Amino acid sequence: MNYFLRVLSGVRLKKMFKVIDRVHEKCGQNRFYTFFDILNCARKYGAGYYDYLIFGFYDMNAKQRDTYMTRMRNKRLIELMNDPEYTYIFTNKNEFHKHFSQYLHREFRDIADMDLEDFRGFIAGKDVIFAKPNVGESGKGIERLKTADFDSVEKMYDYIKDPAHNFGVIEEQIIQHPDLNTLYPCSINSYRIVTLVVDGVAHCVYATSKSGNGGKFVDNMENSGICCPIDQETGKICGCAHTSALINYDVQPYTKVPLMGFQLPFVKEAVEMAKQAALEIPQIRYVGWDVCVMPDGPAIIEGNVYPGYDFWQLPEHTPDKIGLYAYYRKMVPEYK
Repeated sequence: MNYFLRVLSGVRLKKMFKVIDRVHEKCGQNRFYTFFDILNCARKYGAGYYDYLIFGFYDMNAKQRDTYMTRMRNKRLIELMNDPEYTYIFTNKNEFHKHFSQYLHREFRDIADMDLEDFRGFIAGKDVIFAKPNVGESGKGIERLKTADFDSVEKMYDYIKDPAHNFGVIEEQIIQHPDLNTLYPCSINSYRIVTLVVDGVAHCVYATSKSGNGGKFVDNMENSGICCPIDQETGKICGCAHTSALINYDVQPYTKVPLMGFQLPFVKEAVEMAKQAALEIPQIRYVGWDVCVMPDGPAIIEGNVYPGYDFWQLPEHTPDKIGLYAYYRKMVPEYK
């Protein structure tokens, strides 16, 4: 009921109408029918209007729709698996870095605890660093800072400490594996690895490869990035890429590198690292990890307590129209 009320008011309603128009463009379905079918899917399957579009509910029967992990079903699982008293460890980068420092494999500083002399030691020998807000998503607020752009260490320090920039941590630049540079050289290209801890054992739900696009230095899909499924056994990309605009690619759009079968480095090691990290905070049992790969192995970038549920359920990856809902219910018996 709360979801209905939010949708049927203001901006959300306008977004819903845009989704209805896109459904009409895709399949010619009557807009009036789509409006009520979306509300019906919200009631029966906990699906948001965007779920209806990206999963292709307009081309499914009731049995098929009921196999999908949806917006509200995912929210219920998060509420069951993740204690809100501990989510701050993941939502605040300075807290995350302190708790998971052994998995980061890079130097960092909590800006609130950093004085000028500490910064001077940190910046020594570095041409580039990254400044990030403590709380943020989709790469928003992150700045790539070059030491050469500042007249002095003091001026760079003042810029970073300025509250107007809202920075929380600084990190040294990650040097990624050369194979991932081949895929896309302008950003760190990460793996999204979703883990689920059940009875003290960490399981990998799925793994995907993310890469940047258009010369941007972040790989987030909200910044034109692309995402592909990974075969965990072979470490190869095993499906076409998709974007947040629902555009599919068989090649990396910026580098033109063929995606299907592209051999990714250290996939098994990255999955094992994410599974090990998943056991660090027992009160948080459902996490989407962003893992980068350096020349000598993986390192964790961050963990998300609101893991994406859509990556592995899009039409191009589920030709049988069977989603992940049954998997989660089997893994977590108390989840209904």
